[in-house]
Amino acid sequence: MKSHINIELIESYRYTNYRVITDPNAITLLIDHFSEPLSQLITASNPPCAALISAYNPFSQCHSQEENLTAHKRLGQALRHDSNQIIESTNLDPSGRWPPERSLLALGLNLDTAKTIGRQFYQNAIIWISKDAIPRLILLR
Repeated sequence: MKSHINIELIESYRYTNYRVITDPNAITLLIDHFSEPLSQLITASNPPCAALISAYNPFSQCHSQEENLTAHKRLGQALRHDSNQIIESTNLDPSGRWPPERSLLALGLNLDTAKTIGRQFYQNAIIWISKDAIPRLILLR
């Protein structure tokens, strides 16, 4: 798929550590890598799938902390209608180029709905996880 997102930004998404905050631990998700703890979460979900979506920094343009927090709250409200469980997460760039961004793991969210919500919040990409528990980068532009 041809994308309007530059390759450096796509690579940044691919190497980000996506930390899902579960009690009492956190699960670090990496693009295209199986995660056993994630598999356990997905298996318990109906349907067995999930999406990780952020509302921070639309189209990867830096916004204020206040704007990002407001968008994050709106995202949570939007996901409540279509997800059976929402878990707070943080996206961490290991290079330090991008500041940490809050995101939400929405269990049971189907791919089409996840894409629609990602686009509503002007995101370049979302992370999609099917029952195989392998996070996949899904480009939206």
